[in-house]
Amino acid sequence: MSEANMQTSAVISPVEVQAAKPLERPPGPWRTAWSKFRRNPYAMTGLVVLLVFIVSGLAAPWLTKYDPAKIDLLYANLKAGTDAHLLGTDEMGRDIFARLLYSARVSLLVGFAVAAGSVVIGTLVGSFSGYFGGFIDTCFMRLVDVMNSIPLLFLNILVLAIFGTEFSYMIIVLILTSWMSVARLVRGTFLQLREMQYVEAARAIGVSNFGIIFRHLLRNASFPIIVNATLMVGAAILSESALSFLGLGIQAPQTSWGLMLSNAQEFMLVDPLQAVYPGVCILLVVLAVNFIGDGIQDSLNPRQKMSERRIDRWRKSFLKSKI
Repeated sequence: MSEANMQTSAVISPVEVQAAKPLERPPGPWRTAWSKFRRNPYAMTGLVVLLVFIVSGLAAPWLTKYDPAKIDLLYANLKAGTDAHLLGTDEMGRDIFARLLYSARVSLLVGFAVAAGSVVIGTLVGSFSGYFGGFIDTCFMRLVDVMNSIPLLFLNILVLAIFGTEFSYMIIVLILTSWMSVARLVRGTFLQLREMQYVEAARAIGVSNFGIIFRHLLRNASFPIIVNATLMVGAAILSESALSFLGLGIQAPQTSWGLMLSNAQEFMLVDPLQAVYPGVCILLVVLAVNFIGDGIQDSLNPRQKMSERRIDRWRKSFLKSKI
């Protein structure tokens, strides 16, 4: 090979170099949201706390050897650490630590089930109301107004007192009295999205109304729905705790944090820690869920990046002025 050919083969054009490099795929919206979410210390702390409670509830048979429903009056009201009882026993000799672990199952199940059911009903009502408008919107919104005008706690107590206090009844009642906020949120979002140009384009090519609702509009309205669903988990846990405290929620031999609070109120002067343990669990779980909801809202907010830049600019200008 001649020297000229060697020089020609050794020279590579910039176009060939650019073409040889693999194109990097830009991160999707979910990946971007996760990267912003994990930089939020409060949201990550809430996620860790919630996962600890979920894992503890699922692994309860391996974390304790005691049956939460076993009554042994010979070991009633033991102090923490007595006879291998980590947190002591209650007035019937039941291990408090075991009851806390098994109560996490019930309380978290109620929270997630009520949130999921309320989101489904509220999304359907809000999407149809916001998209079709007119008579359908008027009927649905008047129903929402009627439901919001009724004291929900009183309605829950009345329904459970009439039909019974079974676990399934309580979940159904909480779902039927918790979907209104989701419906209003989805309706307001659909009122804005239905005027977009891509909706007109979908109608022009013959996409049905249900196809537009479930394929196009719900995808763009999913972010506020997810945020609202996380906040509803904490509200459902508090509602279940209130009903169980009043004696209309979880019934023995099942256990929940609200039922433990109800049983401990008679022994506040003897052993106040019996009420502190389930109260702290409710507080931690509700705070964790609210922190997660706030973190999701910040990570899914498209204006959050602009707000952060504006805050950084104000901070820099303030520091320069102080100097």
